[in-house]
Amino acid sequence: MVHVRFEGHSYDITKEQGLTAQMNNNAIKERLAQYFEVPFNRFESYIIDHRPSGDLLIRPEAVYG
Repeated sequence: MVHVRFEGHSYDITKEQGLTAQMNNNAIKERLAQYFEVPFNRFESYIIDHRPSGDLLIRPEAVYG
């Protein structure tokens, strides 16, 4: 499963929708941009956490201060 936090909302995306943990991070971000119909650069600063279970957690970079 792929869990995405985007524009303040959470989304669960299944591998049937074209995202897998075996993809590299750029390919994942490209697929997300297509899925959400936004430019690729919207995901430039996003963090992709590859969990030991094979799941992906994708979220904006946390900024503190």
